[in-house]
Amino acid sequence: MLELKRIYWTRQLLRLAMAALTVWIFAAAILSFVARSGNVAAGRRPNAVTAIFTEMFDGVLAASALTGVLAVVLIIVAVVIQARDVKRRDPVRRFSRQQRREGMARAAGQCEMEAGFRRRCSRPAEHGDHFYPWSKGGSTSLQNFVAACSRCNRAKGAQIPSPAQQERLERRRRDYVALDGAVSVGERLPLP
Repeated sequence: MLELKRIYWTRQLLRLAMAALTVWIFAAAILSFVARSGNVAAGRRPNAVTAIFTEMFDGVLAASALTGVLAVVLIIVAVVIQARDVKRRDPVRRFSRQQRREGMARAAGQCEMEAGFRRRCSRPAEHGDHFYPWSKGGSTSLQNFVAACSRCNRAKGAQIPSPAQQERLERRRRDYVALDGAVSVGERLPLP
């Protein structure tokens, strides 16, 4: 659970930082253009069109230099994380028949994913889904198996579920899993 929280919030923070930097760079470019337009309106005209573009480019470059460096750093961090996810991938992508049988029996043939108002989906399960996505290093094990209907499986895709979603699924499982059965969900392979 602790590992999923760290992974989830690290990726959310990276997305937020990248979005903020993108907005910052565009704002810097627009403000530089507006400042350049103000200089032209005030009567300070360069002699040639190339001088206008050179001055505008210099203004954008100066305004976005630090944010550009931060964007490059964030891109490098994202690439490293993705490369580590690829190294973690389970060599077996599909659940075995035995795992599917046990996982579907544990869920009583009903989808285990969330529907509206954080309740359990009422549709019949058709798929075995990796709770922690296989593409992000999730293992192909019974602990990472979640019975899902086709709609919920498509909606989730390869997203990493939030720690709150994991807690709610484990809480719901306590209602339909036998006392001796495991209710924990999600498993990620360690780096080789």
